[in-house]
Amino acid sequence: MLNMSGGRVARLQYLSGSYRVMTAGDHVLCAVTGQRIGINNLRYWSHELQEAYSNAEVAATRYAEARAKGQL
Repeated sequence: MLNMSGGRVARLQYLSGSYRVMTAGDHVLCAVTGQRIGINNLRYWSHELQEAYSNAEVAATRYAEARAKGQL
């Protein structure tokens, strides 16, 4: 199968429990660490902040910061 999105950052709309691909790609970047996250490995994101996270610890830290700033 021909992969037309190899090496490209995807643009996603993060929904509650799922996401919608707006621009095809094979990865997104963690909003906190900048780490590359393969689309197939994406497990943590915030639909409120429209951000992806590399792991649960990073997501929890970001949520705590956002709550403290009144963003959530």
